[in-house]
Amino acid sequence: MFDRIGEYCSFCERKINSSLAVEHVLSKHHHPTLERDWNNFLLACVNCNSTKGHANVQLTDYFWPDRDNTARAVLHGAAGIVKPAPGLNPADAKRAQSTIVLVGLDKLPHKKPRRSDRRWQHRKEAWEVAQVARARIAQNDTPHMRDLTVALALEKGHWSIWMTVFADDRDMRQRLIAAFTGTATACFDAATQPVPRAGGAL
Repeated sequence: MFDRIGEYCSFCERKINSSLAVEHVLSKHHHPTLERDWNNFLLACVNCNSTKGHANVQLTDYFWPDRDNTARAVLHGAAGIVKPAPGLNPADAKRAQSTIVLVGLDKLPHKKPRRSDRRWQHRKEAWEVAQVARARIAQNDTPHMRDLTVALALEKGHWSIWMTVFADDRDMRQRLIAAFTGTATACFDAATQPVPRAGGAL
């Protein structure tokens, strides 16, 4: 799983050095025959895993990072806010919002998440670090500085935040796509913009 996905939560994208759990996409509580099915596994942090819990989900009601191009569906933006990406049709916007709620990426400080749930804080910090990295590249744009930025992104996690912060920097986006284990390169065009996956899935 680590070789396929990397040591990041499949949902909130933070790097997890410990307490990374195997997430059953279709709950083993409701689908016991899928308990050991490789195609039913993702990696998740404790917060995303416990928020999703034993929900009896219908796959088509949500976007899944191993099946759909979630870079087209979900926007990880400033101040740690996660929301449906702009430009989605109403049905896909509903699926994106359902995905966000399913694993609790809508939990913000004013909505009183548990104190142990620091996902919003981690996203906010990653956004701020990525902004500083972008400013440093603007001041000193060298291959070494770009390599250091990728190394920092790998350490912090939150790939989608880095891709958003570097939205207008094709080279950095290419580097991020290549560096993060498990990123489906077929989900992006030559300009590093998300494209539909084969079969028309996002």
